[in-house]
Amino acid sequence: MKLPLNKRYLRIGLTLFAVTAASICFYYLIFHGDRFSNQINSLIRIINPVLYGIIFAYLMTPMVNGIEKFFLNPLFSGNGTVPSIKQKKYKRFISVFLTLVIVVFMIYGFFSILIPNIAKSIKSISYQFPYYVQNLTNWSYKFLDDNPDIADMVIRFLDTYSEKLLTYVNNSIMPQMETLVKQVSLSLISILKMLWNFIIGMIISIYVLYNKETFAGQFKKLTYALLDTQKANQLIQDVRFTSDTFIGFISGKIIDSIIIGFICFAGTSILKIPYALLVSVIVGVTNVIPFFGPYLGAIPSAILILMVNPVKCIYFIIFILILQQIDGNIIGPKILGQSTGLSGFWVIFSITVFGGIMGIPGMIIGVPFFAVLYAMVKRVTAKMLVKKGLPVQTSKYLNVDYIGDGDTFIDKASDTQKPFFKLQRKEKNVGSKEKSEESHSSEGE
Repeated sequence: MKLPLNKRYLRIGLTLFAVTAASICFYYLIFHGDRFSNQINSLIRIINPVLYGIIFAYLMTPMVNGIEKFFLNPLFSGNGTVPSIKQKKYKRFISVFLTLVIVVFMIYGFFSILIPNIAKSIKSISYQFPYYVQNLTNWSYKFLDDNPDIADMVIRFLDTYSEKLLTYVNNSIMPQMETLVKQVSLSLISILKMLWNFIIGMIISIYVLYNKETFAGQFKKLTYALLDTQKANQLIQDVRFTSDTFIGFISGKIIDSIIIGFICFAGTSILKIPYALLVSVIVGVTNVIPFFGPYLGAIPSAILILMVNPVKCIYFIIFILILQQIDGNIIGPKILGQSTGLSGFWVIFSITVFGGIMGIPGMIIGVPFFAVLYAMVKRVTAKMLVKKGLPVQTSKYLNVDYIGDGDTFIDKASDTQKPFFKLQRKEKNVGSKEKSEESHSSEGE
């Protein structure tokens, strides 16, 4: 005998099960968060090659699309016929192959030029380090002899903090040297693992690039199957907006950093700054981090130059300040445009928060991630205001103390009147407030 299914009780049972499961998960997350984080980290370590492959494919997608659009499409459609499925497969294979060749040659060329020069610079620094220290010491003594007031202040400072510094070195730093050696050994192992994940990720990226339309179609099919059409359309639109924001910001920032690195190398070479190539690489690489990146790269570079030639260090600091102003006001906006739409405050906020959570990667992706979140919150807020009949523009709320009823506004797009909650500014003077109320009552009559 088939028992009738009561959908009401089924929904109640599923709701109770979901609430109970969520409560258990919340309790486990609060009181056993370390175990939860360890499980998450273990899962991330397992799927790292797949994540690398997806990231590599995502970054190489614009190049694959560009090769197909500007080179292969005119070649395959030269006779005016529609390309067949086999021709599309050939195009995709050629575009992916050319992209990988270009990327590998760019990486090889970059490191083949960079590594020997950096190794030469580091070897020179290690050999001449005692000379640099002596040079800096002599310059410091001469500077202090010429400025006795500053010398007295420095002597007082050293007398106050030298003993504390010596105690800190003996009690804190020296006992940790063994731990430091172990961490360096583990870091080498981690680098080898990362290199292996990099190779596997490159192989996975080939499959992702070759079948990217299929994966996108499967995602859309699953989305339309699980959600209603309107919500599915909105989700796909949000994913597309997120992808455009991330790829626009990251690719633009990489191009901007390459340009800044070349300009820095040219400027430091003209000024005859020591270790111009090494300094330019540091400045260019750290420039990928928005706002704080240029300063993070300039500080160690300035210290290195200070040990060689203090006067050149001053020239370098002035040059970097000018270069970053040019980048922030001319080069960066031209390349990035309005890819994020965030003000300076929100840029600093996102870098600080995501940098504290995820470190250097968080500082890089924090800005586009927060830009997506900001745009979604802005869209939801606009929808809620429209439902209430309130204006969307922020300028309408600058001088508002409260909102009153009973007014209309002109919609300039359709030139029609619509009901609207009038925005009013509360009068501080009671008499003026009474006059305002009388005028409103007369208008109502």
